[in-house]
Amino acid sequence: MRILVQIGHPAHVHFFKNFMWEAQKSGHEIYISAIDKEVTLDLLRKYNFSYEVSEKKRTNFFGNVIQLVKGDLKTYKMQRQHNVDLIIGIPNEFGAHVSKITKAKSIGFTDTEHAKLSNLITFPFIDVICTPSCYKKNIGKKQIRYNGYHELAYLHPNYFTPNPEVLDELGLNKDQPFIILRFVSWNASHDVGQHGINNKIKFVRELEKYCKVLITSEGELDDGLEKYRIETSPEKLHDLLYYASLYVGDGATTAVESAILGTPSIYVSSLVGTMGNFIELENNYGLIFNYNDPDKALDKAVDLIQKPNLKEDWKLKREQLLKDKIDVTAFMLELIESYPNFSQV
Repeated sequence: MRILVQIGHPAHVHFFKNFMWEAQKSGHEIYISAIDKEVTLDLLRKYNFSYEVSEKKRTNFFGNVIQLVKGDLKTYKMQRQHNVDLIIGIPNEFGAHVSKITKAKSIGFTDTEHAKLSNLITFPFIDVICTPSCYKKNIGKKQIRYNGYHELAYLHPNYFTPNPEVLDELGLNKDQPFIILRFVSWNASHDVGQHGINNKIKFVRELEKYCKVLITSEGELDDGLEKYRIETSPEKLHDLLYYASLYVGDGATTAVESAILGTPSIYVSSLVGTMGNFIELENNYGLIFNYNDPDKALDKAVDLIQKPNLKEDWKLKREQLLKDKIDVTAFMLELIESYPNFSQV
């Protein structure tokens, strides 16, 4: 089968990488179209994937319209050039549109209920949309639910083994506690009007009383915070999250990644309560804490970082989650190889 994978964000590289490697081993041909956003292209090169750039990431309304038109045209061109059978992506806007005028079928993945614009221009056209079982919305007959999370496509123990070398690069050791703070830029279409941690300096000053603080940020930082910024390769962030004592931030994907890796996670956002995966990770597993009030989040962070055996407790919670959930990459492979005769997992 000839498969075109749409990559629109650095997290999509991680989500699809194991699927693409395993699919190639099974004899499938993989083609990649990527939007030039943040470290997306760097990650593709790090993992030795060949790709074509469909468009640069744009942020305003008219820019998004241009991106959609150019992305559709690029996807159509690649489908015709490679005689693609299947187009997949998150949520796969370009592939959904192109599948309506070519022989290719389209499969999308989403775990973001509040991505209203993206969902609006994708769901009516796509053939199949896959969501975690905890996804709050019913999309209809096109929806396939699976018992997992996006992040288990690359952080499941079948694929991920933490590498402590990242600690050496940052002058840390396994026994040294440290906190990772994550700040996002809030310029995605589904983030318009939303907010997270507004007083970054306050968080740093309070938390560094207890242990070392490291920052990963999509945008610029105040001069007083730049010295806390992590200088490490983007593909090594998950290793660092695994060894961290605590994660605090308004980065949604990184918050879930930390929780799944067994690191106590505090998510700070006005979007709290809108996403099923965050609700389940908090209510069913106690791996994450969700706050729309930054001050309450900071109080919780201070409380957690002082608890003895914190990581040991989270390790047990993580083990229970892994017993309950599936290998999402295996699900993806089974889906494409049995489509359209696929039964839900």
